[in-house]
This record gives sequence, C-alpha cells and structure tokens, in this order.
Amino acid sequence: MLIVDYTLFVQMKKIIFSLIVTAMIMAMTGCGSSKGFTYLENADSISLAASRGLYDARIMPKDELTITVNTTDPEAAAPFNLQVRNQLGGGKQVSSGGGSLQGYLVDNSGFINFPVIGKIHVSGLTKPECEDLIKSKIQPYLARTENPIVTVRMSSYHITVLGEVGQPGVIPVSTEKMSVLEAIAQAGDLGVYGKRDNIMLIREDPTGQKHVVRLNLNDANLLNSPYYYLQQNDVLYVQPNSVKAKNSGVGSSTTLWFSFIGIVTSVASLLVNVLRK
Repeated sequence: MLIVDYTLFVQMKKIIFSLIVTAMIMAMTGCGSSKGFTYLENADSISLAASRGLYDARIMPKDELTITVNTTDPEAAAPFNLQVRNQLGGGKQVSSGGGSLQGYLVDNSGFINFPVIGKIHVSGLTKPECEDLIKSKIQPYLARTENPIVTVRMSSYHITVLGEVGQPGVIPVSTEKMSVLEAIAQAGDLGVYGKRDNIMLIREDPTGQKHVVRLNLNDANLLNSPYYYLQQNDVLYVQPNSVKAKNSGVGSSTTLWFSFIGIVTSVASLLVNVLRK
C-alpha cells in the first residue's frame, strides 16, 4: 500500500497557489504605470511663440472645390455658377439640381476649368488667394459698378485615423482646419495600448510624393510643429505599444500555462481530499 505524506501535499498546494498568484501579477505588470499616458507633459515649461499664426489650408491636386459668384444683378453672376443638371425620365427633359452647385475637381497639374474664363491654376493657393484670383478674372465680364463676391470651399477635405484609437476611420473636416489633437479626439482618443510618443503621420505633397513624420503627443513642442495642423488627405496611424505586442505574442501560451496550472491544482486538491478520508 502506497503511503503518502499529507503534510507534503499541503505544502505542494501552497506552492502551486503561490505560482498562480505570481503568474497573474506578472501578466498584469506594465498595465498599471501611468508614465507616457499624459499629453503635452511639459506644456508649462516651453515657449509657444512658434505656434503663433492662423492656419490656412492650401488647395492641392484632386481637391474638389465649390465656387459661388454673387453680384447685385443675379443674371450677371449666372454664367459663372454652374448648377448640377439632372436628367429626367421619359421626356428627356433637363432641369437644374435644386440650386446645388457643381464641384470643380483640381486636376493633376493644379488647374480647374472655370466657365467663361477657362483654365485657372489654383493649386498651392489658400482660399482667400483663390477667391481674389477668380474675382480678378471675371471682373472684365461684369459692369464697372459690380463688385462680385467669390466664395471658395474645399468640399472634399478629410483626414484618416487608423490603429489603436476608439473609432478609426475617415473624418470629414467642414472647417478646413483640424489639428492632430482634434483628429485624435474625433477618432475616440487613444486606447491604453496606443503608442503616444510615436504617432505616424503620412502626408502627400502636391507632386504626389509621400512623406512620413513621427509625432510625440507627450511632448508639448508638438504645438510648435508645422505638422500640428493636418492637411487634406493626411493619414494618422497610432501604433500599438510594447504591452499590446507582448500580449499578442504570448496570449495563446499564457492561456495554456494557466490551464496547466489549473489542472495541477485540481489534481493536488483531489489527492489531498483523498488522503483526508
């Protein structure tokens, strides 16, 4: 008959329990630290003089512009306001689109084809600059007493946020001005696994060349950066931090490890209960 030392099994049970607790603590290590989670940590200790100035977006190829011309005589402005035309059904009749204006797509060379005037180069201009240019072009076609009002809007302005954020996706920007922090907020903020000190900004210039810039949300010098305000079609990618990477790599093995410990604990408990009888 096999004689088993009851005291030995009790000690084994205590050791296994300690191993479980230790493994759980190790699995959670790193999640409790707040270091690196604070935005603009040094905001009180740096000068923000370089951030002075109002941002104005510049028109780029493939932007879609909405352009309206207003004059005291509506008929004088009509030739410069292309309205959307809708084809009706069986009668083949054409009607205007309820007052909506047709957009102007900036081509790869930076031109739009404006009614009456023809091609106008607008790439690289701000909205006020584009408005002044169009106004100067149409002025000769109007009466001397007319002072036309030209309004330009970028109807296709948007940015994209991907990665470790609450709601990744494409964000339309109706104000034609959005900062990095506003974009992060619109995307639901970074999750606990988001890497705040190494945000990837992907930007395409007017020639089609892509550029990658790294941004640090922990550093208040971001406010002085020329990349603080986003351009149309910018992409922000929030990378996962090391904790997320480790969890992804060892998730399966950790599950198996805890399962193994659970089995060992169950067997030890069973043997202890048997010995008590």
